[in-house]
Amino acid sequence: MRHNKTINHLGRTSSHRQAMFSNMASSLIKHKRNFTTTAKAKALRKYVEPLITKSKEDSTHSRREVFALFQDKNAVTELFKKISEKALDRPGGYTRIIKTGNRLGDNAAMCFIELVDFNENMLKDRKKVTAKTRRSRKKTTTAPSPEAPPKAEVKAPEAPLPAEE
Repeated sequence: MRHNKTINHLGRTSSHRQAMFSNMASSLIKHKRNFTTTAKAKALRKYVEPLITKSKEDSTHSRREVFALFQDKNAVTELFKKISEKALDRPGGYTRIIKTGNRLGDNAAMCFIELVDFNENMLKDRKKVTAKTRRSRKKTTTAPSPEAPPKAEVKAPEAPLPAEE
């Protein structure tokens, strides 16, 4: 049974897992996209998204907290300069996982993990979402609209009356 098993250990020790997440997260921040297995991507999402949330507040304390996990000065600078700007209006969900199929060697499920606001192909298709407003019903009018031409009435042909004798 899987009771209280919330962390996917990925077959690694704790120190190896932390080092792997640190490397993968800094690679994701620098390149905006990473190709990896689905299990690692799901675990990386739990690691990266709180860091992006911390980057919204650009203070010395939050920079030090993020640097303690990344250990990469360039990735921290990139996170606080470019990524936090685009993430300000987003309340969460900064990453997207796109499954690509299975790896040939061991049939492991593979995917892309990418930052949502940096994929130009997906941003083109996205339409501007506006807040929906309540609308009242349109009132029906008896006058014909000026756009449509008036319809001619077609009468059914009358049948001749039977002759009375």
